[in-house]
Amino acid sequence: MSFVEELRWRGMIHDMMPGVEDQLEKELTSAYVGIDPTADSLHIGHLVGVMMLKHFQVSGHKPIVLVGGATGMIGDPSGKSQERNLLDEETLRHNQEALKNQLKHFLDFDSGNDNAAVMVNNYDWMKEFSFLEFIRRVGKHITVNYMMAKDSVKKRLGGESKTGMSFTEFTYQLVQGYDFLYLYENHNCKLQMGGSDQWGNITTGTELVRRIAQGEAFAMTCPLITKADGGKFGKTESGNVWLDPERTSPYQFYQFWMNVSDADAEKYIKIFTLLSKEEIEALVVKHNEAPHQRELQKVLAKEITVMVHSEKDYEAAIAASQILFGKGTTDQLKSLDERTFLSVFDGVPTFEIAKQEIEAGVNILDLLAEKTEVFASKGELRRMLKGGGFSINRNKMNDAELTIDSDYLLNNKYILAQKGKKNYYIIVAK
Repeated sequence: MSFVEELRWRGMIHDMMPGVEDQLEKELTSAYVGIDPTADSLHIGHLVGVMMLKHFQVSGHKPIVLVGGATGMIGDPSGKSQERNLLDEETLRHNQEALKNQLKHFLDFDSGNDNAAVMVNNYDWMKEFSFLEFIRRVGKHITVNYMMAKDSVKKRLGGESKTGMSFTEFTYQLVQGYDFLYLYENHNCKLQMGGSDQWGNITTGTELVRRIAQGEAFAMTCPLITKADGGKFGKTESGNVWLDPERTSPYQFYQFWMNVSDADAEKYIKIFTLLSKEEIEALVVKHNEAPHQRELQKVLAKEITVMVHSEKDYEAAIAASQILFGKGTTDQLKSLDERTFLSVFDGVPTFEIAKQEIEAGVNILDLLAEKTEVFASKGELRRMLKGGGFSINRNKMNDAELTIDSDYLLNNKYILAQKGKKNYYIIVAK
């Protein structure tokens, strides 16, 4: 299946210039996607463009990742109601390296093959460009009328924005357009891909290639991903779902995909995995036979968690899920690293106790009803111990004389107390 056919059945093409398929059939072609370096991690909103590049490389062509160091200093007006903060060069370089390390999970940068991926930063060719040089070389080829006709400009100059648009942002499409020209001239890049909101900026680039280099360049965009209920994709109550495990733990990442709706799972599994059309069609049939088993969500969550993180992180997320939903064992609980443990029990009431006291040994009644407030009284705890409704670290407790010591610490720091099925408490030994 060709690159375009692959993307088409996956629902990943929104707009495409005529001639793209002919160009890709004719020769090994370079294509680029721009990524905003305003953070040192990608989030899942970036993944559609990354997956486009992944399929592009799998089909034998050469992906270029353009980190927008220069454009990141300006701010793209597309889909924005206000300007963004400008970044200094040191921050941009740090972010660029961090993004490349994440992208290595998807793209081959190091094989030395003809279609090995390349990362570039437009700051490298824009930083020495004087204003006079830029308006002489680039500005004279694009009319103000052409720039004003772009949707991103019209929206900001119309009634949707109270702040209008600065000259800085107005020039954004010229800077991005020059990126395409530069990559065309220096990397033989003939295709730019991006989200559908980028169509105006991308076509400005194809126009500059045509007018200045007398060459032919192409544009392709993917749809902006939405949720079936109309909500914004990739946002949770706590914000973006990041690829950096320090920002979004692998467990939280896994849970995000497990919790998508059936309709979204059927759409996302085409976009965010490499499973074949036949595999996905078979999965959809299996899922529809027993939707409560959430087969689509399970496979989607596994595929993307392993791709972004690792098989080990996926297995830890499974163990953590089983613990939270009442099926996990003490051994599984002990196997969780501190980060996963804390993300599973995020928001659970927490009490602190001096570690020396735990090491010396403390009676279970004193620990839970006096030194912490897991129970209001020793009598309440005694009754629950007698009835078999209380656990420590997933083990049922029934002995009121029990001594809790350092052997009970998870990650040498935590004790998980559980009343009934759903009431959890964490005791932190400090």
